[in-house]
Amino acid sequence: MITSVKNEKVKNWKKLHKRKERMNTSTFMVEGFHLLEEASNSDWEILEIIIQEDVALPEWTDKYPIEIVSENVLSHISQTKAPQGVLAVIKMAEPKDRHGGSHILIIDSIQDPGNLGTMIRTADAAGMDGIILGEGTVDLYNDKVIRATQGSIFHIPIYHANLHQELMLLKEKGFSIWATALMQASNYNEVLTDGKVAIIMGNEGAGVDPDLLELADQIVTIPIYGKAESLNVSIAAGILMYHLKS
Repeated sequence: MITSVKNEKVKNWKKLHKRKERMNTSTFMVEGFHLLEEASNSDWEILEIIIQEDVALPEWTDKYPIEIVSENVLSHISQTKAPQGVLAVIKMAEPKDRHGGSHILIIDSIQDPGNLGTMIRTADAAGMDGIILGEGTVDLYNDKVIRATQGSIFHIPIYHANLHQELMLLKEKGFSIWATALMQASNYNEVLTDGKVAIIMGNEGAGVDPDLLELADQIVTIPIYGKAESLNVSIAAGILMYHLKS
């Protein structure tokens, strides 16, 4: 059992709190039994499970390397206020088919981890076929993003790319590009959803990059019937994604 926070393994786990180390090692951490089980049920590779000394693991975890640690070590590497006593180190996975299916969500510079995680979870629920993350978007493997996905990070293909290049490729593959904006926009429910569609959701404050708007086939907006100035971007994304399925 590891009892010292100065242990070399503990130091390496702690480093995974930083994006730079996650990128250098192509690994990240998840916390809690739900995320651990979701990862196990996917094709993502679990490198090791870290369990607090007085916490019981389910039998299906026996096939993975397990490290037992003391409560103080677990608290040291945990990023939650009330740790469940279990974490896991997971290897990042790159999706094989980037443009499969008919419905893709494109994320342009979303910066709030809760928003990104919620959008991923909603895209999974709505049956989207993939998610493309552009530059300026919060790190996919940020612990708050992962928790907000509730495991959906393991269910749907997600990858980083240059959005200008991706839009051109998607157009070549027959996708209609929708972008959200307020000016010169059609109400989303008045636009036909036939065929392949990719939806661009923009930054919480600035919206979709004007250069990306130029490449869009449809500019859409969601009408506001009350006095709110705008919708939260993850709520707006959910409305549009479910509209594609209607």
